[in-house]
Amino acid sequence: MPNPYADRLAEITVERHEIDVLGGTTAYWVYGDDDAASTIVAVHGFRGEHHGLDPVVAHLPGIRVISPDLPGFGETAPLAERSHDLETYAQWLRAFVEAVAPGAVVLGHSFGSIVSAAAVAGGLETPRLILVNPIGAPALEGPRGILTRLAVFYYLAGAKLPRAIGEGLLRNGLIVRVMSNAMAKTRDPELRRFVHEQHDEYFSRFADRDVLHEAFVTSVSHDVREFAPRITQPTLLIAAEKDDITPIEAERHLATLFPDAELVEIPDVGHLIHYETPQAAASAIRGFLGEG
Repeated sequence: MPNPYADRLAEITVERHEIDVLGGTTAYWVYGDDDAASTIVAVHGFRGEHHGLDPVVAHLPGIRVISPDLPGFGETAPLAERSHDLETYAQWLRAFVEAVAPGAVVLGHSFGSIVSAAAVAGGLETPRLILVNPIGAPALEGPRGILTRLAVFYYLAGAKLPRAIGEGLLRNGLIVRVMSNAMAKTRDPELRRFVHEQHDEYFSRFADRDVLHEAFVTSVSHDVREFAPRITQPTLLIAAEKDDITPIEAERHLATLFPDAELVEIPDVGHLIHYETPQAAASAIRGFLGEG
């Protein structure tokens, strides 16, 4: 179906680039003008790639957004001879920002919130940090902890079965649709269909089962809480009241762990703020950056 944000996005210039980072080639996209007052480096979530944040970008005209594909996802190949654990992803993000947009604001969605928080706590210089649907508590303890435990077995099976069978399981369209249905909260049938089609198109654009399993283990082994006290930069948390990964009560607690944090709560949405309520997220981002 038509992308409901396509017209807005079409008004923003976009260019694809590549750069060598940690011995591998990172693909990234630059939205907006180079002379914009604010630049954001946006880090997507688990199993996603840069397209997932397009709806938010569409509502940020006048702000330059640089959106890379994480190593092993989208058009960025895995990093050779490295485990795709949190240390590697944080190191990659620090190197990427320093090479492409030093001093940029850093934004992370979901798994990207863990990577961004780890990188900033580890020394990545940024004036401000924005976390959308931050993973503010262990995923296994979330409202759907049982489903998360099933996901552990799913990704483990995908990693251990014969390669062809494992790859097929991990890319299975029916399972992807189950995941999409579990996360979507909108009752708008057209928007819900758009969400499903986005997941059908981009949720299986990972390089191979090995990098996917490593990234999954990383995503459920860490959360933003362990880095929050070491992040002194002003931080914006954009949380969903119906998030099944991190309940809103945990997000409220997470905000208290940062030396300087602001929490914006968005009602009637879950873990897909970037698809279902991008305008609300963009409004919070603009206010946080003083962009009106």
